[in-house]
Amino acid sequence: MVRTKVVSVWSLLVFVTGFLISVNGCGGGASMTTTTPPPTASQKIQHVVVIFQENRTPDNLFQDPKLIAAGADIQPPGKNSLGGPPLTPVSLITPYDLAHTHAAFLDMYDGGAMDGASKVPIFCGVNKPPTCAPPNPQFQYVNPAEVQPYFQLAETYTFGDRMFQTNQGPSFPAHQYIISGTSAPSAPPDPTSNLFAAENPVGVADPSNHAGCTAPPQVTVKLIDSTNPDPATNETKTMYPCFDHPTLTDLLKSNNISWRYYAPNAGSIWTAPNAIQHMCGPNVPPPNATTCTGSDWTGNVVLTYTQVLTDVASGQLAGVTWVMPDGKTSDHAMVNDGSGPSWVASVVNAIGGSQFWSNTAIIIAWDDWGGWYDHVSPPQPLVNSYEYGFRVPLIVVSPYAKPAYISHVNHDFGSILKFTETVFNLGTVLPGAGYADERSDDLSDCFDFSQTPLSFHTIPAKYEASHFLNDKRPPTDPDDD
Repeated sequence: MVRTKVVSVWSLLVFVTGFLISVNGCGGGASMTTTTPPPTASQKIQHVVVIFQENRTPDNLFQDPKLIAAGADIQPPGKNSLGGPPLTPVSLITPYDLAHTHAAFLDMYDGGAMDGASKVPIFCGVNKPPTCAPPNPQFQYVNPAEVQPYFQLAETYTFGDRMFQTNQGPSFPAHQYIISGTSAPSAPPDPTSNLFAAENPVGVADPSNHAGCTAPPQVTVKLIDSTNPDPATNETKTMYPCFDHPTLTDLLKSNNISWRYYAPNAGSIWTAPNAIQHMCGPNVPPPNATTCTGSDWTGNVVLTYTQVLTDVASGQLAGVTWVMPDGKTSDHAMVNDGSGPSWVASVVNAIGGSQFWSNTAIIIAWDDWGGWYDHVSPPQPLVNSYEYGFRVPLIVVSPYAKPAYISHVNHDFGSILKFTETVFNLGTVLPGAGYADERSDDLSDCFDFSQTPLSFHTIPAKYEASHFLNDKRPPTDPDDD
């Protein structure tokens, strides 16, 4: 009897041991080993900051030998595979601007050949001679010494060399895309939902008061029919630049996520909320309104753009923040004073040196290509007659941004919205409407939420935050008209 018990116990031990080996995958059976899933954006990020600069391409702004050596697809100076002149250096400050209308896009795009940059018109500033620009100004790149803060940010964190502006035109529609994924005047099923605001508004000379629901009655903006591929007939309609449709801020509000939009002027084409009627809340029905009075506007739009610096310092950073420059700090040709790289570095340094660094993603992008040469064609086939546009630079800064990483994934402005929606589990702005956020990626290749968080190191710049906080000059606006 004793021997029988010993054998039974031994048999049981062998069975249990074999089972344990099997379930752990060591005996060739099905493994039951579990692994902890990687952390997600919503677990690590509590603040998204979008810094939106002006009018540059990667070829124009990021002639950085380190980025190029690391594999960034940037056309080196001295070469142009499309038969144009070599790229030559120029200051960030220029006495001229280049056209960046939809017509200029079509010229440079040339049906996908990307060989028409030389046709992009040139504009001289007030009281400047018609010869204000050198030969072939479209084929220029910014002197690297003037943009070192951008280079350091791009080299340290993630740089995107396949970031495309969603629209094929200038600032006004681009700034509509960055808050809602569209520049359409209305939502489906309204007939105008297939139209896009395609240009900057026109009708008055004052650039600080020619956009949105408080613009003078004579102001209009051209619309493009997204269903019509014929450039001769698809941009023939106009309307007053006051729209209404869902925006990302509506999703934020309904989910109790705070947001702020910092801008230099109420009526600028860079102040996107002024053109969405339910965000503006005009004091009288447009086109006779003179001011925005809605709760979205009064509670979330800050018309001292440098206040973002003091808000961060005092422990106030909204869940989602848009930061718009004024003309001087914008990088916009003909209106900037060269301080744009320092301005961006000041905002990044403020956040990096604050309590918010550990859970913030800063996304730096430029709103359109500005008429400058770029050698990469937009993703093919194009979505419609107004989407997509040319490349713009992208830098993603965060303790969870992949360090010294070049993203070759196609991104657009909708990707910024999609990332924000992913962080806060929001869904999309308007499902089924074809807005950019619904079809775009979510920048996930730019992040590694399982990596050891990156420590922040101050970005050196010519001007510190105090320069902008103590600048008593009135804010300037874009000269686009």
